[in-house]
Amino acid sequence: MIQTHAASAYNYPLLIRHLLHTPLACTPEQEIVSGDTRYTYRIFAQRINQLAGGLASIGVKKGDTVAVMNHDNHRYLECFFAVPMMGAVLHTINIRLSPEQILYTINHAEDDVILVHADFLPIIERIRDRFERPTKLVYLNDSEEPEIPDYCVIEYEAMLDAAQGRFEFEDFDENTPATTFYTTGTTGEPKGVFFSHRQLVLHTLAFLAGIGSGSGSNRFHRGDVYMPITPMFHVHAWGVPYAATLMGVKQVYPGRYEPSVLLSLIEREKVTFSHCVPTILHMLLSAPEAGQTDLSHLKMIIGGSALSEGLARTALEHGINIFTGYGLSETCPILTIADLSGVDEVTRDDESITRRCKTGLPMVMVDLRVVDSNMKDLENQSTGEVVVRAPWLTQGYTRNPAGSEDLWQGGYMHTGDVGYIDETGSLKITDRMKDVIKSGGEWISSLELEDIVSRCEGVAEVAAFAIPDERWGERPMLVVVKSMNDQTNVSLESIQNAVRAEVDSGQLCKWAIPDRVEFVDEIPKTSVGKLDKKVLRVRYGANQSS
Repeated sequence: MIQTHAASAYNYPLLIRHLLHTPLACTPEQEIVSGDTRYTYRIFAQRINQLAGGLASIGVKKGDTVAVMNHDNHRYLECFFAVPMMGAVLHTINIRLSPEQILYTINHAEDDVILVHADFLPIIERIRDRFERPTKLVYLNDSEEPEIPDYCVIEYEAMLDAAQGRFEFEDFDENTPATTFYTTGTTGEPKGVFFSHRQLVLHTLAFLAGIGSGSGSNRFHRGDVYMPITPMFHVHAWGVPYAATLMGVKQVYPGRYEPSVLLSLIEREKVTFSHCVPTILHMLLSAPEAGQTDLSHLKMIIGGSALSEGLARTALEHGINIFTGYGLSETCPILTIADLSGVDEVTRDDESITRRCKTGLPMVMVDLRVVDSNMKDLENQSTGEVVVRAPWLTQGYTRNPAGSEDLWQGGYMHTGDVGYIDETGSLKITDRMKDVIKSGGEWISSLELEDIVSRCEGVAEVAAFAIPDERWGERPMLVVVKSMNDQTNVSLESIQNAVRAEVDSGQLCKWAIPDRVEFVDEIPKTSVGKLDKKVLRVRYGANQSS
């Protein structure tokens, strides 16, 4: 039967502006906190309107690109909404890249306007004479009466104050690009990833359905207080600010990532839900203030890198309900969440730790497979590459057709991760394909080595990677940061013994026992806080006798 639609029916497009309906209807007086600023969702919506009007007044129109270089605060959250709601594209610049890489991303994204905080003006001053198109600069500062550099067209708050009337946000195609950012790889220039309104809205809904419908203690709900500890330039702070806004929960934005400030905010604002990479969690728990801070109400997703059992135990000892999420920059990012059904927030037995550290069950609408090199599905507990489909994955890289085709070879997105699906249906990532150590004809998981060594008393942080070996092709090497309160004098021998115990139990092959361990004060990190194994391979592989 042919159905007849009413001529006046509203064909509801999936646009970011529609995420605001629920909080404004249900929790309009809920707080958003950022430094000394506190305002309600009602004021938030007004400021979004003013920001759009202000940007329009300096020439921003649909299809333009508006970039942001800022700390994580309420103004960044306003940009998350106002810029794409006008039909423009929000470019979240990774402020931790080198100046030359930042210049590349500005030119490649074709930024028309950059909103830049005073702290990042030295970078802009160094590179702005090499902008490839006319680019207007809007000044952001935390002072009451900021002095505006002569090359900036206006100051952010002045632009909002000058906005006249109400900006009329229009409907448009839900497939319109909304955001872009750049992800760095092992070689070449950063790659541009982009997402549409439809993809971001579907990711938001899937995140809430996936993490709100389980029976575990890690649910995200309207009673939570949310604070990101993942930079807002990095995959929209994993997309959680959009979900938190749709839910209308209290939100707290920390500004600069200083451990004492973060811990103070968690306690003072009673933060209950957050997320970060393992290195940031380690930084928090190593801060002197951690021992005096009540973290027992905090639920925390760990992603970006594997959550080791050692770090998970330490977090639980501080009262944090810790668990893993998994995804990539290209996947918006969340694909799976650890299954904590039946596990309460304080359970610390071995089974609970294992479940918290597993990559987890697929989120709603995620089609996840583990395949061999011919894209043939592998049986459960057989290791292969993880490939995925979901309605929010990026469709390719900006102006990079070859890279886009490689990413989507065979009609599934290739994650570059190696793993298996266990008997419960949970995914376990065993390594990045580029980080697997191939020694003596055997494949050794760097993540598994790191997990074993992280449980050794006296080890605060560890990275495992391959260095060249004339006889065996590659050999595993470890760099280790000792705990500040190390009483055991952890050594090469004690680490080898820990790995040898796993070999003797049949969990690892004999080639996994490392010949070399370096004890260091700090392990190099990437711009988003991951262990930088590329740097380690160059540093130690180029000089094996050091």
